[in-house]
Amino acid sequence: MSYRFMRVILFFDLPTTTAKHIKAYNRFLKHIKREGFVMMQESVYVKLAITQAKADALINRVEKEVPKEGLIDVLIITEKQFAGIITLLGERETNVITTDERLIEL
Repeated sequence: MSYRFMRVILFFDLPTTTAKHIKAYNRFLKHIKREGFVMMQESVYVKLAITQAKADALINRVEKEVPKEGLIDVLIITEKQFAGIITLLGERETNVITTDERLIEL
């Protein structure tokens, strides 16, 4: 497995106290989903990027859609670092995939 692949992780905390905030939140969420981000946890989304240049271009596209209020953090890590995530749960889940293989048969 080659570890040149990157993971772009978005962490965001956007206000949802007014109708205007909710509209901005939903617009941002739809945009990142169209970009291919998938939810890891509430307000934490992740996407695979083939190279650092692709990750940078993705961040630039996301930056154009950032709402005026709120906080959005971006973290870029290698696929190897991402594969090292340890998932801690109250009850052990057996369907959590913790491998860095690109093809997984279920």
